[in-house]
Amino acid sequence: MKAMGGRLMPWQAWLQSETPSSRRQARLGEAYRTVLAFLGQPSAVAGLAIIVALTLLAVLAPLIAGYRPDAADIAKRLAPPSGGHWLGTDELGRDILARLLYGARTSLGIIALATGVAAPVGLLVGCMAGYAGGWVDTSLMRLTDVCLALPRLILALAFVAALGPGIENAILAIVLVAWPPYARIARADSLALRHSDFIAAARLAGASPARIVLRHIMPLCVGSVVVRVSLDMAGVILIAAGLGFLGLGAQPPLPEWGAMIAAGRKYMLDQWWVAAMPGLAIAATSLGFTLLGDGLRDVLDPRRR
Repeated sequence: MKAMGGRLMPWQAWLQSETPSSRRQARLGEAYRTVLAFLGQPSAVAGLAIIVALTLLAVLAPLIAGYRPDAADIAKRLAPPSGGHWLGTDELGRDILARLLYGARTSLGIIALATGVAAPVGLLVGCMAGYAGGWVDTSLMRLTDVCLALPRLILALAFVAALGPGIENAILAIVLVAWPPYARIARADSLALRHSDFIAAARLAGASPARIVLRHIMPLCVGSVVVRVSLDMAGVILIAAGLGFLGLGAQPPLPEWGAMIAAGRKYMLDQWWVAAMPGLAIAATSLGFTLLGDGLRDVLDPRRR
């Protein structure tokens, strides 16, 4: 915000100074300019708003739902949307809105845990391969290529079939198929950084390879990986929903959007809301992450600035 007459506020002038007096001021100024660039993209802000709204709905589910997600009422089975049940009921008379809200906890939790583990693993593998080179690079990248050669959903199905159905195994399977793209991106950035002057200076100062990778290279590769994570989250939720649809993800009576679609597909012609509502929730979440990822790519990727 600007003061009267279009002048910058003192703190804005301090953050936007072209000659920062300290490293802290430089970092805060860079963060401030990044936030301004992000807020200047309406689609990215809309995507962030969707994700924040879904997260708040999931957190506040007990206050909003009005029903327990497992509360069955056979007398009201397959009831259409009404004042008592805003989104209708399913084949067991359970409130669909309540199951959607509680299912958001499951679906968003799967996304957060899977990407929260896969991204650091891929970042570490890629940075190690890019910095070490030689046989280490060749071995790690051939393993990455094998994982990238197969469709992620098919590979996740194979892992879950081997591990057994369940939400924990579904998360582990998603992690195992999600890390290779992050490793590829981190390796590309590491190859460009390993011959930099500051890396040579750190090596001459006695820094070990592990310290160089963890303290110098990985922080500079985080931006590219974050962009890819935000873009991949839409695909991750589709994989999670696909596993749930096939009965390999979250198990009943735990509400999960993919499993809700599977249970409602037999009623698509007459009671369309049973499967359509969780489908719309998945579509909205995917749209939100896609818009957010596009905005972060434009802001954080230095090649697109």
